Parts: sequence; C-alpha cells; structure tokens
Amino acid sequence: MNFLDPEKQLGIIERGVDGLISSKELLSKLIKSRETGRPLKIKAGFDPTAPDLHLGHCVLLKKLKDFQELGHEIIFLIGDFTAQIGDPAGKTETRPALTRDEIIKNSKTYERQVFKILDKSKTKVLFNSKWLSKLSVQDLLALTSQVNIARLLERDDFNKRYKGGVAITLKEFIYPLIQAYDSVQIESDVELGGTDQTFNILLGRDFQRYFNQEPQVAIFLPILEGLDGVKKMSKSLGNYIGVEEDPVDIFGKVMSVSDELMWKYFDLLSAKTEQEITELKSLHPMDAKKILAKELAELLYDKSAAESAFRDFETKFSKRSFPKDAKVVKLDINNVKTLVDFVLLVSGNLKSKGDAKRLIIQGGLTINGEKYSDIDGDLPDATEFEVKIGKKEFCKVLTK
Repeated sequence: MNFLDPEKQLGIIERGVDGLISSKELLSKLIKSRETGRPLKIKAGFDPTAPDLHLGHCVLLKKLKDFQELGHEIIFLIGDFTAQIGDPAGKTETRPALTRDEIIKNSKTYERQVFKILDKSKTKVLFNSKWLSKLSVQDLLALTSQVNIARLLERDDFNKRYKGGVAITLKEFIYPLIQAYDSVQIESDVELGGTDQTFNILLGRDFQRYFNQEPQVAIFLPILEGLDGVKKMSKSLGNYIGVEEDPVDIFGKVMSVSDELMWKYFDLLSAKTEQEITELKSLHPMDAKKILAKELAELLYDKSAAESAFRDFETKFSKRSFPKDAKVVKLDINNVKTLVDFVLLVSGNLKSKGDAKRLIIQGGLTINGEKYSDIDGDLPDATEFEVKIGKKEFCKVLTK
C-alpha cells in the first residue's frame, strides 16, 4: 500500500485533537507502517448504552475516517460485554444496568449508523464479548494485580463520588481494566476516545506493556457540547442531533446552535480546511451556520437531501417567509399571563407547562421573526402573531 508521507499523515491526524500521547510515537509508527506496508490498527470502542448515535459520536467517527482515508485499518469495537457493566467515566452515580436484549438491539443500530461516515468495506466490526466472556477468574485477578485502588480513586469521577459519600461498586472499578484489556486482544496501534476516556486508554497502554506488546498511541478528542451549549451532547439530556434524524430536523437543529458554539462544530465535524473556516468567519453568522447545517446533512445523508433540507429551512424558518398554510388560532389575550401560557394555548403539541418551559429555554419559540428564550419575557405589542413552536409547528395567532 502506498501511504502518504508520515509527516503529512501526522498533520491530518493532529487536527482537532485535544491530546496525543505521543506525537513522536505516532510518527514512528507511521514511518514503520509505510516501510513495511502494514496499515496501523486503529481502535475505537463504543458501548451500546443507547439506541442512537449522535453528532457527539461523529467527532470520533470523523477522526477514524481520517485514518481510514490514509489507508489504515479501522476496528470499530462494540462493547456489548462492557455495556453490561456501564462506563463510570464522568458519572456521578452508578449507571443502571442494561438487559442483554437491550444491548443486542442497540448494537445492531450502531452497526448500521456508523457506516453513514465510515466505509463499510474497509471497517472491521468486533464485539468484546468474544474474549471478555471467556475471561477466567484467574485472568481477571492477573489484571487487577496491575492496578492499585489509590490510582483508581485519583480519577476525578471516582474521587468526587468517594469524597461525597456516593457509592462506588467493585464492578465499576473493574470496568477500566477490562476495557483496557480490549487493546491487548486487538493489539491496537492507536486508540481514540473522548477526553473522558483518558484513564481507560492510558491503562490500555500499561496492559499492553504487561503483555509484552508495543503500547498504543492514545488520541483524545474534545467533548462536543449539545444544543444547550453547556452540557455534553447526550440523548438522555435531549440536547442531541441524532445521525438518523430526518435531514430537515438535522438542518434545523444545527441552525439552533449558538453562534459561538458553531465554530467548534466546524472545527470538529467539517471537512473544510482551517483556512476555509477562517474565511467563513467574515460572513454573517446565520449564513455561515447554513453552510455548516448543509454540510452535516450531506455528511449523514447525501447532497440531494441536504439541498432539500436547506430549501425547507428557507421556506419555513427564514424570517422573510412564513408558511401560507399555517393554522390560524384566535386567542383572547386576557387569558395570557405569561409566555408559557401563550405557548400552551396556541400549540397543538405541547401538553404541560413543563414542556412549554423547556421549549422556550431551549430557544424553540419564535414570534414575529424573533426568538424568545426567557420564560419571564413579555409578548410583543401586536394584535397578530406569526408563531413558530419547535421545529415544525407554525401558527398565525389573532387576538381578540
């Protein structure tokens, strides 16, 4: 195989990463790979703890794609065994256990969704139950002998829970050990993960040394904030953009990302060069965001779907255009005390004040072309309102 110059490969790989241990080791592996014609084994593990992948996962998948396009072997590891334990990384309490049926179902969706970005013909999908289910008590004891409890308690998540008197199970202590053992079984040259996986991936290096293997290079990628702009993108928090959502919804959700966070999305998810992204910063944020939304819709679907989503947005979401077929609601303004009341009275989808409050706080309410995100805010002084609620509900409100 004819690999690109190792120095150029390293430059592509380093873009957008939060940490790399180490650049020198990776360059050495790349040089050796080119000399021998053997692709590097690039490992990334995903525990199927939820049925859907989202853009947060795509940060890692995009970096895997970089390696894949450079000619290296991608090993997409589905943690069907480790998912039964639950990764304690970043958690303030013990994860609820998943059933085997839930794990199998989620695993199948992961296999399908990952190939929206990766080339299926060049990706090896493995399940860690293949070797972890056969791990004997003696094997497990050998692994536990390599890690002391003091080191485990130095982890930020465990440390906070321990000091706060929050229970930590022995099973959670074992999780990083068996995840690290995956690297030994795969004989990985490089492992990718989010910054919350630092301890687990570095432990993989230690275990490889213990088993007389050359330690893997560790690459850490930034955590992508969700639509709220604060917390890690997560389905459980409702601040995510799923890879299998409708292209129209993907486009609309990307458009709701803050102007500041948009540039992080560009850096971590766009195929554009750093220079091209810098040039985009001269545009109006709305225009730059449309370019991003269109690119991400195309990444997850195709050019035609992205174009269609763009046209739909221009028709339905632009301030310059309001759907002519929007429903008409007649409202006694005297019954409206707050924005929450207003939304509940005109919406046909929201059922409770809690739903209405969440929608407003998350920026899902637009009145006469202006976004309202303060639940204590006042209605504009008008007798007619063009209202957009969420992504798809439009109504013209006439007061009386």
